[in-house]
Amino acid sequence: MENTIEEKPKKTKRAVSYAKWGYIFILPFFVAYAIFTLYPQITTLVYSFLDYKYEGLTVVGPSFVGLQNYIDLFSPTANGEVMILKCLWNTVIMWVLGAVVQLAFSLILALFFTSTRLNLKCTGLFKAVYYMPNLIMATAFAFLFYALFDTTGPFNQILLALGWIDKKVDFVTTYTWSTRGLVALMNFLMWFGNTTILLMAGIMGIDESLFESARMDGASSTRVFTDITLPLLKPILVYVIITSMIGGLQMYDVPQVLTKGEGAPNKTSKTLVMLLNDNLSGSRNYGVAGAIAIVLFIVTGIFSIIVFKSISKKEDYK
Repeated sequence: MENTIEEKPKKTKRAVSYAKWGYIFILPFFVAYAIFTLYPQITTLVYSFLDYKYEGLTVVGPSFVGLQNYIDLFSPTANGEVMILKCLWNTVIMWVLGAVVQLAFSLILALFFTSTRLNLKCTGLFKAVYYMPNLIMATAFAFLFYALFDTTGPFNQILLALGWIDKKVDFVTTYTWSTRGLVALMNFLMWFGNTTILLMAGIMGIDESLFESARMDGASSTRVFTDITLPLLKPILVYVIITSMIGGLQMYDVPQVLTKGEGAPNKTSKTLVMLLNDNLSGSRNYGVAGAIAIVLFIVTGIFSIIVFKSISKKEDYK
């Protein structure tokens, strides 16, 4: 009879789970988002349905008024103007004036710098130089342009010396399109470098063999751009246009500083965020300010959907 020795089962090592560490590492972002973004958004939505303001040192509310703040926003004033619609129109006009030129100029620069035929040198230096205006504060830009185009500024002095004008012209607060043009010009100068770098990255991500094949088949530069570069650049173009639009609709610091918060002349350069700031820090009407913020959010969402649907096609993302 054989002696059998029972083998003890080997202890298996417990697998170490690292999944919890992933949640721990991303937890700070969600905590910060909940405190500094989500909670203010919810509070803004709640305030838009409340009558909550200051009349002197007296606090009125908060009391629920439903859609009354929205009704007041879209009600015409004594002169028949709906101020929120006027501010929205001003914002869109100034954004379009700067964004169209910015996108076209940046696309041309991106094509030049990424062209293998031209093979330009020192492109890194050019990218750094073009991006530098983006590092300057918008308020500093606005102060600079105010000093340049004011009645006592050098621009007036040059025009007078050349004999093009007979008297000094206030380009900042007298003429509607000069003020809007200055705001658009500043936004263009500050952001075209950033747009150029993004478009260059998109073009450099396209397979070079596609361009070589097109050239071997005798395609012109225009045909290569319209049939290869532009279609494959659509995702970057959508991103650039939508982010530019979001920033344009939130335009505040440049026209605020340039016109000293007045939106001169005759409120034609007053933006939606300037109107929001008037109610938030001026009259301290938190209910109306919250309603303006919600309207801005809805308008931004609608415009983003329109841009995305008009540029993108379903077959591009199949």
